[in-house]
Amino acid sequence: MSERPVENETVENEPAKKKLSKKEVVRAFWRWTFFSHANYNYERLQATGVIHALSPILKHLYGDDEEQMKEALQRHMEFFNTEPHFGGAILGMTIAMEEEKSNGAPITGGTINGLKTGLMGPLAGIGDTLWQGTLIPILLSFTVTFGAKGNVFMGPILFALLHLSIIWGIGYLSWMQGYTLGKEGIAKVLKGSLLPTVMTYAQCLGPIVIGALSASFVKVSTPLKLDLGKEVLKVQSGILDKLILGLLPLGITLLAYYLLKRKFKPTTVVLILMAIGLVGGMFYII
Repeated sequence: MSERPVENETVENEPAKKKLSKKEVVRAFWRWTFFSHANYNYERLQATGVIHALSPILKHLYGDDEEQMKEALQRHMEFFNTEPHFGGAILGMTIAMEEEKSNGAPITGGTINGLKTGLMGPLAGIGDTLWQGTLIPILLSFTVTFGAKGNVFMGPILFALLHLSIIWGIGYLSWMQGYTLGKEGIAKVLKGSLLPTVMTYAQCLGPIVIGALSASFVKVSTPLKLDLGKEVLKVQSGILDKLILGLLPLGITLLAYYLLKRKFKPTTVVLILMAIGLVGGMFYII
């Protein structure tokens, strides 16, 4: 008797693919959000925050192989520093690459670290510009006014609510999109024509808003007068305001900016401004 031919052969004992659940990816996002700077240090900066966020992911993917787990922990202890919310896309892509690597894809540890190193600078620049230079000044432009009038809800509370909702929303979308799109997604975004346009407008809008805030909330004037014989000339209204309206507030703002750019600590800058105010007040200069 002849044997029946086997038409559909299956490979037995083939290892099942490791697949992360959405819950695990989201949990890693929250761990990063709250602990990215918990152990911030000048040797590795955010590396320990990365390890804390990714450790459950890495245990799922490499927990059954002690050597691979060690290698994964060691590669993510390399220096890492980016804006944590916009830059969350980097770690989302990192998770996607680790998942593929654990399933046998030809992805090396050097490739994963190269992705992190290559994108952490550009996304930090984007995040700092859009967030610290644009969104925060815009939020402050209308909440500070209410806070100055004693309205607690429309001032600090509203600012905190808007701040957290926007920053967490952006961070979550960046993280999940990074995981979904993988390593090629952000590269396409960075090469697109839309991003340079958005960055140009953001870089222009931020200084405009900060300038408006400085003019509105930095109050400096001088009581100096010049005795011209028959007339008395007020320095503030007769000279400074005619040259540039708000010249003294602008000068104080630029002085603070200059000191911060020279790496003075914020507390030191505050003390310097207090000293200027104290001396200027004692001698009736400002």
